[in-house]
Amino acid sequence: MNQERIQALIVDDEMLARVKIRGMLEMDPEVEIIGESSSGGDAVDVIKKHHPDLLFLDIQMPGTDGFAVLEALDEEELPVVILVTAYDHYALKAFEVHALDYLLKPFDIDRFERTVAHAKSQVRQKHSRELSQGIRELLTEMRSKTRYLDRVVVKAEGRVTFVRANDIDWVEAEGNYVRLHVGKETHLFRESITSIASKLNPQKFLRIHRSSIVNLDRIKELRSWFHGEYHVLLQDGTQLLLTRSYRANLKELLGRLP
Repeated sequence: MNQERIQALIVDDEMLARVKIRGMLEMDPEVEIIGESSSGGDAVDVIKKHHPDLLFLDIQMPGTDGFAVLEALDEEELPVVILVTAYDHYALKAFEVHALDYLLKPFDIDRFERTVAHAKSQVRQKHSRELSQGIRELLTEMRSKTRYLDRVVVKAEGRVTFVRANDIDWVEAEGNYVRLHVGKETHLFRESITSIASKLNPQKFLRIHRSSIVNLDRIKELRSWFHGEYHVLLQDGTQLLLTRSYRANLKELLGRLP
């Protein structure tokens, strides 16, 4: 009985890189290419819809990079992943420690075939659960090296939205959630305000109230209020309250208030 062909998805923002991978894969009768994506956002949608067995994933892509794609997927959605990267050998050591396959650009046909052969073996043996654990551990390690969030991955109603931290105007607490205010849009994110405050760059974001965090770049003016409190007026007209208990934080960043 013939085995079913392994379904593969190629994700890379560089067209020439996708062409190279496709050309090499087309020589493999065991693999069927089900599609290509040039951006991380599109890739998440395709993965959730088609559930590929094997994913060729470029790590360094503008906007939604490869790590953001992996963060947006639930464990049961993770295929066997081959990371395609131009990272240096120090970073590649992390991939090896977590038993993840990778292709270092530029790669040749011999390296490609060895990597794909191992990945196909993982697919056939249904080792995706063990590999997903390796990916989760890698993401944790990478996040620890970059102390502050540069994006927030929001999952809601079957959709995944990638929000750049710098695009957030302010953050509002709603019980065990926070609401991210981004221009005219809002996104509900399952995390406490204390937790997300610890992950946002304190040189750019300031907690001004037990229920709100503000992007300093969005502050238009401060208006003195009663008992040492201030009204914080944002560029879009939003008015927030800076309470006395958080006033010292603003003094440290913006100088002494009158």
